[in-house]
Amino acid sequence: MSFESFIAWRFLKGSDKQSLSRPFIRITIASVALSVSVMIVAIAIITGFKREIKQKVVGFGSHIQITNYDSNQSLETTPIPTNLPVLHEIKKIRGIRHIQQFAIKGGIIKTETEIQGIVLKGVASDFDWSFFRKNLIEGETLTLSDTVTSNGTIISKTLANLLRLKVGDTYDVFFVQEPPRYRRFTVCGIYDTKMVEFDKMFVLCDIRHIRRLNGWNDTLATGFELLVDDIDQVDDLWVAVDDVAGFTFLPDGSRLKVQSIFDRYPNIFDWLNLQDINAAVLIILMLLVAGINMISGLLIIILEKTHTIGLLKSMGATSRSVRKIFLLQSAIIMGRGLVTGTLAGLTLCLIQKHFGLVKLDETFYFLSEVPINLVWWHIVLLNLIALCVGVAMLVVPSMVISRISPEKTLKFE
Repeated sequence: MSFESFIAWRFLKGSDKQSLSRPFIRITIASVALSVSVMIVAIAIITGFKREIKQKVVGFGSHIQITNYDSNQSLETTPIPTNLPVLHEIKKIRGIRHIQQFAIKGGIIKTETEIQGIVLKGVASDFDWSFFRKNLIEGETLTLSDTVTSNGTIISKTLANLLRLKVGDTYDVFFVQEPPRYRRFTVCGIYDTKMVEFDKMFVLCDIRHIRRLNGWNDTLATGFELLVDDIDQVDDLWVAVDDVAGFTFLPDGSRLKVQSIFDRYPNIFDWLNLQDINAAVLIILMLLVAGINMISGLLIIILEKTHTIGLLKSMGATSRSVRKIFLLQSAIIMGRGLVTGTLAGLTLCLIQKHFGLVKLDETFYFLSEVPINLVWWHIVLLNLIALCVGVAMLVVPSMVISRISPEKTLKFE
């Protein structure tokens, strides 16, 4: 152990109960702990919120979609063949987890008392139901086969409440086309994702209904949905898929269009990205609070140890060596605050994650409770940044030590 480290530890252990710096050391530790715990909780909440919203949006629209390039933003789409040769190449791309066909069509649900416009999304036996199973609150998902057409549908809790429907009820969907048509469906299941705008829109059914309504054969669909292993890799995988399918021409001369979920819903993801700014502002403010308290604590410690500083200098210690003693002491104090704050922040996050004590208004936040996402490297990085910033901020106030003269501090002792 070096001379500076030994003295720094002795200062901390040797502070008696009458010491002026003792309560300030405790206050400083508490301040650092509070700042760190707030940062950990804030990052866990913000990343958790972004993760949950992303998963819900992806659940309705997948990570990447392949459709006809001529398709506009309306619900009457131009179909593409389901036996595209490029699908074999796309399946070979590492990171692509699943490929499923789909078809959409706009319709109007009419019951005896209510009417509501919806988007009917047709799915086939290859559909990944994991998202809707997770959010299913009543009934069951559709059981689809390659031979028998199912009249069952999955609707949202929002639609069920608006239309006064429950599992087992039947309802009619009318389609504005020439000639006008309608289909009678049965409610097989009710889901609730809290995303009101999406819940109020999407109804899932057998893709064969969409094909018959549009006059398509069994080899046509609106497009394909691609699910990936890691949403953070969507942009890179979109480029890879677009390189394979983006310049593929269909028999009628049209091309394929490849879109990522970020391109299809830019407003939602731009809004989510704004949360990063909020997190950065909060972290900076907390670091400033912790740093200012550390500076105050260090100055008080220096003032109390003025006589000791003079004594050390008279014995041959340099100003740089004495500054190092107090910086080490401050780093130890900050370290204690970081450990305490990290434990407190993790405890709060785990309590919220497992018990969901803090609730949210689903209308505004799309979630019923505050989400928590704990990532170990976020916690480590926050602690390292706080330690480095805190010690760096103490370098300037520690320079006051160089102005303390031994002869003046020891003159009247």
